[in-house]
Amino acid sequence: MSATPASATAIPGMESGHYRSTKLPDIKLLMWVFLASDVMFFGTLIGTYLVYRGRSLVGPFPENVLDIPLTTVSTFVLLMSSFLMVLALHALRGDDIPKFRLWTFGVAFFGAIFLGFQIYEFAHFVDLGLTLQGNLFGTTFYVLTGTHGVHVTIGVIWLLSILVHSYVKPWSSKDEAYLEVAGLYWHFVDIVWIVIFTVVYLVEFV
Repeated sequence: MSATPASATAIPGMESGHYRSTKLPDIKLLMWVFLASDVMFFGTLIGTYLVYRGRSLVGPFPENVLDIPLTTVSTFVLLMSSFLMVLALHALRGDDIPKFRLWTFGVAFFGAIFLGFQIYEFAHFVDLGLTLQGNLFGTTFYVLTGTHGVHVTIGVIWLLSILVHSYVKPWSSKDEAYLEVAGLYWHFVDIVWIVIFTVVYLVEFV
């Protein structure tokens, strides 16, 4: 019995260069690498916030400005967007393009609502006297939550571009990797916000 040629046992897609030894598509591998670096980035920001927590010499202080009920609503909206992302990916895998477009738009729309809450919150805090340069709380708060807001904005733009592209070039289940990568990014952004919400908002009132 002749030996099986090496090419016959190759993993599908390896010959095209789209997969590495991890058996992951390049685009997913790159996203995981990016998310790993972003974990360290946000870890640094959160750690800095915790180090300087309670060290502001002048107000406003967290208890003077933070609105737990309002932020809880915005957090719920962001979490629901993750659920819609799961539905969008499931619809694309089933080649249900209308629902894929509907749920993808829903994710972007909920993300935009979350950003609206954040913009309102920032404006309200400024009216109360909390500025970037005013005290340590203001500096660490705005840098941390503002950086997360930038990530959400990038995600919303990314999802809208996917939606537009699905009309320019019809999508199918073969394109699921591209939506899955966007989904990984979006779920990561949601998880980071849960940590921020807990550390910045909830811990202050425990």
